[in-house]
Amino acid sequence: MREKYVRQACEDFTRRIEPYYPLDLLEVKASVGSHPAPAMREESERVLKALHEDECVWLLDRTGDELSSEELSRMIAAVGNAGTRRMVFVIAGTYGAHDSLRERADFVWSLSKLTFLHEWARMIVLEQLYRAAKIARNEPYHH
Repeated sequence: MREKYVRQACEDFTRRIEPYYPLDLLEVKASVGSHPAPAMREESERVLKALHEDECVWLLDRTGDELSSEELSRMIAAVGNAGTRRMVFVIAGTYGAHDSLRERADFVWSLSKLTFLHEWARMIVLEQLYRAAKIARNEPYHH
């Protein structure tokens, strides 16, 4: 997290989410280089090693399905109601996600067709998870 204001926003939304859901943040080392295919494969391998078989994995990628905040809230509730032990949100790397990670994903979610900085995507996801929790409990914040 390079920018202080983004780090502070992520910390704020993490604190807000914790009363609703247990939350762990895990970062894997980014692969850099001039060749996208090996970088995507390496990053995806690191992510896949961190996942457990019984986890529900949502991959964030601009090619995924866009959701309203209400739809997001309903879908998260459905995952919880299905008895899923843990839900994992994976933000694709600079070059996107390798096919192996796409195949592992239970859902591919797009925040927008726009491209965001990785740290901004994290901030937006955290804010939307908080918003989804508030919507699910019919608490103020959403409007």
